[in-house]
Amino acid sequence: MNMTVTEHISALDAMKKYPPALFYKGDLSLLKRPKVSIVGTRRPMNYTREFTYTLAKALAQRGVCVVSGAAMGVDGIAHEGAGAENTIAVVANGLDIRYPAVHNALISSIEEKGLVLSQFNEGFRTTGWSFVVRNELVVALGDILIVTEADLDSGSMRSVEFALKMGKEIFVLPHRLDGSRGTNALLQEGKATAITDVEKFASRFGTAVEQTVEKDDFFYFCQCMPTFDQTVKKFGDRVYEAELEGIITIHNGIVRLQ
Repeated sequence: MNMTVTEHISALDAMKKYPPALFYKGDLSLLKRPKVSIVGTRRPMNYTREFTYTLAKALAQRGVCVVSGAAMGVDGIAHEGAGAENTIAVVANGLDIRYPAVHNALISSIEEKGLVLSQFNEGFRTTGWSFVVRNELVVALGDILIVTEADLDSGSMRSVEFALKMGKEIFVLPHRLDGSRGTNALLQEGKATAITDVEKFASRFGTAVEQTVEKDDFFYFCQCMPTFDQTVKKFGDRVYEAELEGIITIHNGIVRLQ
């Protein structure tokens, strides 16, 4: 029996039409975290594989949830880099089907530790148009879109079209002139920004921390380096407890995560 998301997800208001139904398996609290959508080719070059994984891992270390489509190539690498507990997989089929079959173990792990979403009833198998529907949802969920490699005429570039209509910032990996023609075109047209330093890029979401650190409202608030007064006003004694536990430091009136 499908479980249905009943809470309104404001990020999805950016879609052409809010999903009439949204089914899930896993942890809905991931929807409340900062989210970044990562998409790309099903046949990435080794360079793209390495940096997609590194990028997803760096974002997850800052409490960011990585959103992708569970497909072969870049999608699967992004999920694996982030770790199942830090990822949302949006699929183009019913939740009783794990597609592609080669990602059976990955999707199972995300169902258990992360979150899998679908707009389709049980028994529904993928079609050309269901991938398009899936792509729009992937883009809508993310605060920004990252395309790590894409051909000119590809599903990833269709995702870019959604992002442009939604007013999302788009980021890409830099590629040589004869590679990833889709992302190169985005750079040439000024529609995307190149990620030239993974750690510097990821730091826009805060400080990297160990997975053992609880990622809650207090954590995300402190990632933005608020003032001491702002933090006390919002969280009260939690600030002093976190300082004693070594979770934060307070320097010149600014709160920072350790």
